[in-house]
Amino acid sequence: MAAVFVFWGCLMSHVMNTYARLPVTFSHGQGSRIFDCEGREYLDALSGIAVSTLGHAHPKLVAAIAAQAGRMLHTSNLYRIREQELLADKLCELSGMQEVFFGNSGAEANEAAIKLARFYGHKKGVELPTVIVMEKAFHGRTMATLSATGNRKAQAGFEPLVSGFVRVPYGDLDAIKAVAEHNKNIVAVMLEIIQGEGGIHLVDSSFYRGVREICDSHEWLMICDEVQCGMGRTGKWFGFQQAGVVPDVATLAKGLGSGVPIGACMAGGRATGLFGPGNHGSTFGGNPLVSTAALTTIQVIEEEGLLDNAARVGALIRQLFGEALAGVKGVVEIRGHGLMIGIELDRPCGELVGKGLAAGLLINVTADTVVRFLPPLIFSESDARELVERVAPLIKEFLAA
Repeated sequence: MAAVFVFWGCLMSHVMNTYARLPVTFSHGQGSRIFDCEGREYLDALSGIAVSTLGHAHPKLVAAIAAQAGRMLHTSNLYRIREQELLADKLCELSGMQEVFFGNSGAEANEAAIKLARFYGHKKGVELPTVIVMEKAFHGRTMATLSATGNRKAQAGFEPLVSGFVRVPYGDLDAIKAVAEHNKNIVAVMLEIIQGEGGIHLVDSSFYRGVREICDSHEWLMICDEVQCGMGRTGKWFGFQQAGVVPDVATLAKGLGSGVPIGACMAGGRATGLFGPGNHGSTFGGNPLVSTAALTTIQVIEEEGLLDNAARVGALIRQLFGEALAGVKGVVEIRGHGLMIGIELDRPCGELVGKGLAAGLLINVTADTVVRFLPPLIFSESDARELVERVAPLIKEFLAA
């Protein structure tokens, strides 16, 4: 018990220092509100970085997790898992994919996708299978996903990186075509429909359709990283549905389990049936507890109309910010889809995170200059108005300093 009291006393803990953590600890939440250990209330416009899809303490999720914990937490993927199979069926129904591998995180889901691409290439006789990836992309922090990531700051100090990736500017079809002409080892194109960590970047849907056409003409795999933009965040189940394409591989995590760690790599098209027994695995992946959490998340999204809510409330937030920040010098752009929103400023603005916390707001800054909002899908119109009314003055004050 002594160690617990030391922690709550805000002294140094033994947690490895991999995050510049803010000086607050939260004790509980309810809906779009979260409370710290001093009882102070915050409006949560980050939802654990797009994780808490249903907000905090949703009664149906709490009940489902508790009931499943009372039955069984874990068996093993050496055996069939009923909840996992139901979840795979549901995800394939929603996505148009054919099969699903379950892991524990977005990085693991993307690792599986990269392995699928390499396995696909070797089956085609490609000796050095290579994946085209995007500048400013973020796919994870394992060695392969870090190598696929387009962020030198994240990669620094971890060289040598994994080979087998060629990087092109996001949104540049001509660059992809140029690579195709000179590199015969290409087997896939991997991209995020909306670059989350890269600054909430999205391009015209013609780019994604163009990538699909190029992949088809060269018999490559199209891989969509849906870790941040999937599970209804954009107002559709998956970002690729906003773009009007169907990839061969799509990855999920974050919001899939509403806070319970689960990742998924979905395969369809020419990626179907590639893996067999022994080609890939996960001890914890898709166990009964996490699969129940994900199934319940999907059920609640459907029952409560949260896709439409994300689209409607997200559009309202962008509209209100557009009105509140119109003509403000230093505001570059307000962009996003659904409840995945970024406000780009003309200068680094990381200090706004601390200012937001002091004002009772959980917000985020990514790519140095983009204020990022990823509220839970239950975010209401009144929450949206409150968010803008409280954040816009902070941005104006910051830019005027």
